[in-house]
Amino acid sequence: MNKKLSFLLPAVLALTLAVGIFIGGKLHFYDSPERLFSTNSKKDKLNRLIDFIEYEYVDEINTDSIVDVTVNDILGNLDPHSVYIPKSEMQEVAENMKGDFVGIGVSFRNEKDTITVVRPIIGGPSDQKGIQAGDKIMTADDEILYGKDLANSDIIAKLKGKIGSDVTLGVYRPVEKRFFKVKVTRDRVPIRSVEAQYMLTSEMGYIKINRFAESTYNEFVQSLDQLLEEGAEKLVLDLRDNPGGYLGIAELLADEFLEEGKLILFTKNKKGRIKKAFATKEGAFEGKPIYVLINERSASASEIIAGALQDNDIGTIVGRRSFGKGLVQREMDLGDGSAVRLTVSRYYTPTGRSIQRSYAKGYDDYYQNYMERYLNGELVSPDSIKVADSLRFVTPKGKVVYGGGGIIPDVFVPIGSLDEEKIRNLEASGFFSAFVFDFLEKDRSRFMHYPESEFYADYRVDDLVFEQFVDFVLNRKVRLDFYAHEKLIKTYIKANLAEQLYSPNVGAQVLSREDRMIQEVLRIDTEANLKESAEEQEVPSKS
Repeated sequence: MNKKLSFLLPAVLALTLAVGIFIGGKLHFYDSPERLFSTNSKKDKLNRLIDFIEYEYVDEINTDSIVDVTVNDILGNLDPHSVYIPKSEMQEVAENMKGDFVGIGVSFRNEKDTITVVRPIIGGPSDQKGIQAGDKIMTADDEILYGKDLANSDIIAKLKGKIGSDVTLGVYRPVEKRFFKVKVTRDRVPIRSVEAQYMLTSEMGYIKINRFAESTYNEFVQSLDQLLEEGAEKLVLDLRDNPGGYLGIAELLADEFLEEGKLILFTKNKKGRIKKAFATKEGAFEGKPIYVLINERSASASEIIAGALQDNDIGTIVGRRSFGKGLVQREMDLGDGSAVRLTVSRYYTPTGRSIQRSYAKGYDDYYQNYMERYLNGELVSPDSIKVADSLRFVTPKGKVVYGGGGIIPDVFVPIGSLDEEKIRNLEASGFFSAFVFDFLEKDRSRFMHYPESEFYADYRVDDLVFEQFVDFVLNRKVRLDFYAHEKLIKTYIKANLAEQLYSPNVGAQVLSREDRMIQEVLRIDTEANLKESAEEQEVPSKS
């Protein structure tokens, strides 16, 4: 052997051994050649940790749950609106945002181990087969459903299915004291985002939208067309408690009120790329008075519409300062049935303001901001709203608007008293709905031949029903001055009766009588009409 080569061989072997030890320390037993020379050590660190736990940890661990926790922790360090959607929740989330689901089309309550129909969804499969409010669903394809203490998720799983599939329901109808079977063909059932539409006055229509789903724009157009046919020359668009949804749907709705070429909003991403959205066509409600209702729970797409109209000097924004969400998310598939909604840009109103409020103090502080607003008086007086001069903007007609934490309305309407808010929370928590359901269960026959219009105009909740509600709530440890707010409580009871007997639309009409914001709109609109009439009657004097 060559002496020089013989001399180098031990050194080469030593170096090879050292490299092997180094590489061995960096690899685990199933690493690929591609990963060997990967420079993304941060990603490798996370993968390694999960692999070590799965293969080496002393106890059996569900590593899927660890991954879920890890993903949530990572997103929790970004912003409050970048969220993880587990595979188990994807279908429900998708249905909610799509605006429909496949099923038999009933709203139900599972009371005393029995499934009772609150009301069939109008036009849905069950409604078409004659299922009525108060019917008891006893069996599905001869499988007994009563007396089993089934969870709502289990009931839904049995009633949902593939589109076009049949399910034979065994139904008991108490008002007729009879049992019968009916075959229902599962179909697409709408989850309506336009939950109410009606004429407030002979010339003013009202539309309430509870979220911005795929179906929302089409629902809105249908509702608006109907109101226009009924003579609507003015519109109240109710976006209170609307958490938002698809940005593109908000753009389409704003387009209905803005002239072609008007800026709706613009977005800016990480790389500074700006994308602008403009009104593109003649909208169905251009040039007509519009009032937009917002509150502290109106967010995202709701704020896009309110901001677009306010910055273009269109309409009147009524209510309280909105939530303050100016971030845009995009849903991204993670490959295993789960997904992440990741913030990819910020949006700005036409004047250039961002209404995103700070989330520097963390998730809990961000979502508890409502209490802070209540304590500092912002929900009671507009003078308590804190604004920064550095975030001051001016609309084309000279109106001053502010960024940095929600849309401040043009007309402020304070929150109700503490007891009034308690009553509102009882409604939101389902207390009124549960009471009315129990009340109807005792004897639905009294309302069987009550016409909808007659109920709306003439029905009065009597004192006996009111006292029954007081007992119902007291038994659930709720305390407030019931008798000081008797009129409001009776209105909520009647509204829930109207919803369960007829439709949510009728219930909303009942509530409008005691709705402070709606009553404020009617007041300022009346003043505007009187002012306009006075101006028209002025005759120039002769010189």
